[in-house]
Amino acid sequence: MCEDAVHAVDDGLNRRALFVTGAAAALTLGSVSFASGAERRAPADGKRTKTVRGTLPPGAPDFVYLPVEIPHGVSELHVAYTYEKPAVPAGTQGNALDIGVFDERGTDLGGRGFRGWSGGARTEFFIRADDATPGYLPGRVRAGTWHIALGPYSVAPGGLPYEVTITLTYGAPGTTPRPVYPPERAKGRGRAWYRGDCHLHSVYSDGRRTLAEVAAAARAAGLDFINSSEHNTHSAHAHWAAHAGDDLLIMLGEEVTTRNGHVVALGTDPGTFVDWRYRARDNRFGKYARKIRDAGGLVVPAHPHATCIGCNWKFGFGEADVIEAWNGPYTPDDEIALADWDSSLVASVRGGKPWIPAMGNSDAHRDPDPVGSPQTVVLADDLTREAILDGLRQGRSYIAESRAVELTFAAAGGKGGHAGIGERLRVDRDDPVTVRLDVRGAPGCTARFVTDQGVLRTGPALPADGSGTLEWRTTASYAAYVRAEVRHAPTVPGLPGALAAFTNPVFLGRD
Repeated sequence: MCEDAVHAVDDGLNRRALFVTGAAAALTLGSVSFASGAERRAPADGKRTKTVRGTLPPGAPDFVYLPVEIPHGVSELHVAYTYEKPAVPAGTQGNALDIGVFDERGTDLGGRGFRGWSGGARTEFFIRADDATPGYLPGRVRAGTWHIALGPYSVAPGGLPYEVTITLTYGAPGTTPRPVYPPERAKGRGRAWYRGDCHLHSVYSDGRRTLAEVAAAARAAGLDFINSSEHNTHSAHAHWAAHAGDDLLIMLGEEVTTRNGHVVALGTDPGTFVDWRYRARDNRFGKYARKIRDAGGLVVPAHPHATCIGCNWKFGFGEADVIEAWNGPYTPDDEIALADWDSSLVASVRGGKPWIPAMGNSDAHRDPDPVGSPQTVVLADDLTREAILDGLRQGRSYIAESRAVELTFAAAGGKGGHAGIGERLRVDRDDPVTVRLDVRGAPGCTARFVTDQGVLRTGPALPADGSGTLEWRTTASYAAYVRAEVRHAPTVPGLPGALAAFTNPVFLGRD
């Protein structure tokens, strides 16, 4: 093996080329060339390796690109990297460095040259024609300038020393398999309530479950559909087909993980990649939200009030089709997300604007994270991608902590009028309206009705069998909408208990 050490120590902005690409600022380092002179020819052992070392300072750009000049005749690219993680004082962010790669087609926004991303989940990856590390796309290693993409997620006060080792293997290119995607239809029950979890991770990003394990967990949780949502890569799309079946619809998407929040691209066309390299201040999100919709998917801001770095949603909800108001185990940031979403309902009523439905997903990554907790239960015409997405888009859904919880919620009034979840009961302002909630599978929980005025009706604790009914009479002049919540007993005096379930609203009134 031929090996060289290339020392590229970056210790200040004056020694770097800094570009603003129309989105986040990006740094391009000096090139690493395997394509000059004798290096164009394969060495005797068929491999050639070079190592780059450097240090990124605090305040480094979001993305740092390391150009690699690759000659003809390369069959495999292998990249390994390490970086120092020194101890830092309490309250100070330490070092975290993501990695990915773009091929000879370039790093322009839109991802034409995108070949894979693993974030901080892996320390090495490979790409060749017939295979690639999960998170990366197989395909020929063509000659030209490739770019290893480094993402300094956070940098300690002393800087971020890193080392990248690039190994090229020479040989015949091999054949890239043709992708096979899961079907867009499963054996449904016609118009019925279907249960799903649309935010899940596997070994194709930072999860630890294989696709087979995710599918098995989904079936065990009683789910009818799931959505592939790996961080910043669509590489899993071509590997899901073997795990679908008549009993499980597998939709395809991505969790677009920007530095200003995450968004689930839900139910997009197979092979759709959505770029993530921008911040709210770059005014680029609208373009990529449209790309999600153009690919047939829904734009779903994920865990909008999560407290992890870069997780808090900063793009506003003007482009949202659905909001993930409940993410994983119910925590205070979910309570804030629920309240924020409820405020958006009030604003839509006041302004006569379209409302945004809510959903819930597990965001499960690994054992013991439970798949399907929570899960979104959607009324759809059939178990197809198109029907499920339409049900979610229309808000004909409720969110439950597990398959054990079942809700039936509707409003009746006027001359035989009836409206279910996500619908409008068209009655005059002072017409009497009866709202009814039937609950099953929530022992010891309490049901309540929430309106644009707040909580206006609360029932007693449900009995040991978890079943009960809550009714309330009101008018459209008193409540512009009503939605239902089922909550566990409080653990902190004066604060509500965690959710066991909640519904999207029923709207009351002519408009």
